[in-house]
Amino acid sequence: MQRYFLRPLSLVVCLSLVILTAIILWPAESTVSAASGETAGSLAILGKDGSVKSTCPLRHTQVRGAISGFLARVNVTQTFENTASQKIEAIYTFPLPENAAVDDMTIQIGTRTIRGVIRKREEARAIYEKARQTGHVAALLDQERPNIFTQSVANILPGEQVTVTISYLQTLEYEAGAYQFVFPMLVGPRYIPGQPIGKQAGGWAPDTDKVPDASKITPPVTPKDTRAGHDISIELAIDAGVPLLQLGSSSHDIEVDRTGASSATVKLKNLAEIPNKDFILKYGVAGEQISDAVLSQPDSQTVSRAKAAPGGYFTLILQPPAQLPESDITPKELVFVLDTSGSMMGFPITKAKELIDRALDELYPGDTFNLITFSGDTHILFPEPVYPTAENIRKAREVLNAQHGAGGTEMMKAMRAALVPSDSQDHLRVVCFLTDGYVGNDLEIIGEVQSHPNARVFAYGIGTAVNRFLIESIAKAGRGDSEVVTLNDNVDAAAHRLYQRLRSPVLTDISIDWHDLPVTDVYPAKIPDLFTGKPLVLSGRYTAATSGTITVHGKRAGDDFTPEIPVHFNSGSSDSRILPAFWARRKIDDLMSQDWAGLQSGNVQPAVQKEITQLGLTYSLMTQFTSFVAVEERVITTNGKPQRVEVPVEMPEGVSYEGIFGGTEKEFDGLAGYAQLRSPQKITGANSAAAMQVALTAGPVHGAVAHGVMGGVGGGYGTPGPPPPPAVVMTMPEIAQPSAPPNDKPSTERALLESKLSPAVLALFDCWKNKAKGCKLASDGTVEIQLFLTEDPATALDQLKTAGLRVLQARTKDKVVTGRIPIEKLTALANLDAIKFVAPPRQ
Repeated sequence: MQRYFLRPLSLVVCLSLVILTAIILWPAESTVSAASGETAGSLAILGKDGSVKSTCPLRHTQVRGAISGFLARVNVTQTFENTASQKIEAIYTFPLPENAAVDDMTIQIGTRTIRGVIRKREEARAIYEKARQTGHVAALLDQERPNIFTQSVANILPGEQVTVTISYLQTLEYEAGAYQFVFPMLVGPRYIPGQPIGKQAGGWAPDTDKVPDASKITPPVTPKDTRAGHDISIELAIDAGVPLLQLGSSSHDIEVDRTGASSATVKLKNLAEIPNKDFILKYGVAGEQISDAVLSQPDSQTVSRAKAAPGGYFTLILQPPAQLPESDITPKELVFVLDTSGSMMGFPITKAKELIDRALDELYPGDTFNLITFSGDTHILFPEPVYPTAENIRKAREVLNAQHGAGGTEMMKAMRAALVPSDSQDHLRVVCFLTDGYVGNDLEIIGEVQSHPNARVFAYGIGTAVNRFLIESIAKAGRGDSEVVTLNDNVDAAAHRLYQRLRSPVLTDISIDWHDLPVTDVYPAKIPDLFTGKPLVLSGRYTAATSGTITVHGKRAGDDFTPEIPVHFNSGSSDSRILPAFWARRKIDDLMSQDWAGLQSGNVQPAVQKEITQLGLTYSLMTQFTSFVAVEERVITTNGKPQRVEVPVEMPEGVSYEGIFGGTEKEFDGLAGYAQLRSPQKITGANSAAAMQVALTAGPVHGAVAHGVMGGVGGGYGTPGPPPPPAVVMTMPEIAQPSAPPNDKPSTERALLESKLSPAVLALFDCWKNKAKGCKLASDGTVEIQLFLTEDPATALDQLKTAGLRVLQARTKDKVVTGRIPIEKLTALANLDAIKFVAPPRQ
């Protein structure tokens, strides 16, 4: 019996549960009231006469968290202040981590604290609307997507502050001995496909037949060279249980206080940071990497009273085994799909092109590839995947170099173009998708990936504030892996990780034999493959306290791999909601995956909606069908209905205003969600202030949308402009290619070699021909090569030998021959019709 359980992990697990239980009671720090009147960096609100009435109601966001191992408890406190002369209603659309389990909300008015209650979404809205109309201070928290939330605060009196605190649990990503904590800071501007059908909320985009809640997920964006008045601070307490290593942030300047060998406190160096990019913290832990383990927790009394089944909850951490030398030599078909829409203009598309360029160098002999680019239209480089010859690689790089980012983001057409061919194929088609994920129909796209089970999808998010929910979800639906590449990330390392992952997972065909253990409701129900360095986390329930051993079954490099893991399920009861919340969130995710199309269109299967709703109510969790609402009953405000104010968000760092909204400042006016923009001051530094003045009473202007100039977001809807033309799938001859001057055209011999030889083999030939030193040839002037043929090797062997090849191995089924040939005879070999591709031997 093999056991895979390391001592440090058990300590980490115990500390995780203790610390995270304690953080629920961690009091928030006192908030210093912002001074009344306009301040540097504030968003001034104008009345109809143009006079300044108030500043932006959101003053500050404070993030405080406790992290232990792969568990985190985070409190997000938003302070709203009204400096206007009339009461207001503040509306703020903001992100949280895509795997967050939001389980609490409170509001504070003066010394009074009111805890929110979870209700069905429509019931919570009705409670809030009644409170708003009758003058009570109230707060409503809605979930629009698993990573997009809307906070509404009604009847904030002049001169008053209302503080809203949201609490959530999440698991951290772990890879190769290091943990990663990510806090998203803003909702990036999304492209909205479809025809307009009205507007139910205050976003800059109308609702459409494709995205019926578009106006809820498109918060106003600050105009170019200006900033919003609110800022953010972050403080994290880390207790790893084992010594901490290499603690740092690739996104922000931080201050680290080492409180012990295994603990530290981390703060943003700038306590008033502009929220325009994701905060990313990574830290390593000493010793061997974590191994297989099971955490268990008895049923909480709160959940038991809600008539849940007896027993408890568990989380299984399954660590991938060491990767063995790959024995699978089956060639892969790789399709790179690149988002070239306006939101990718500048840094994002440059980074994405670098990643693909580097990945082309990593292709194995025998692999074929293709390149699809998309914005409003979809362009396919080759009619079908081709071998990575020098000519084909050159063509791909020419197309890559010509991309600059423009147009809308018609992602669905590109996704179908990449995935549909896999439906009728008996070999593996691997799709590598590179995008910022700025689309409103993300649920529909995830469902599309799920409907093509023969493909494997790897997703790379490119940017500083990408739609991580979409990136993670399409990778899960496509049985692949995901990664986010930011401005400061090393492209070579990211491309190599992609190469390692897409070649083959470490452990496939995973199933678990629970033997006689009383286990039920394990999620995800379909266990994904395991990739290098990334553990798999499963959540389930047990109906009785017991001990035993489970057996994991899987394939590693084609061979059976069956580790056994000891299990102990605790007894008793617990007031902690940590593991129950994780389990409920996992089950909700599984239910959502059963009807992505219905979730996108707003017509969810009744049974799915009912079960998600009940889970939200039972476990006090935010879902798309349950919301938190809190009402201050003692204080009743007067003077009619409050004035509604939409809180604007920053443009993500590195994203181009021109690519998103077009090229003129006038176009930015309406997209900020307001009608007037009066002389905004330019920002000269990362944290410089700019006073941006906007009208309070006028509605948003969508002229830029109507005329289809909004690059990465617009063009898919709006009136009176026409809808965008349908996407056109183009083959290689239809794509504009830079033509070489006549004198630069390759000779007939050169063109032949480029059309058959890989870049590596061609480089050896050039080295020999130029009589350069250090050419990597055998002492007899031969080179070992691998030939991919159009016919059975037995039929072509005589021709190959005549051309000078000394055959070392022939694989009839794969039509592949390995041999040695004098370097000077490569041209004669390439002349043979039976030769499709000449590559170095597979290492």
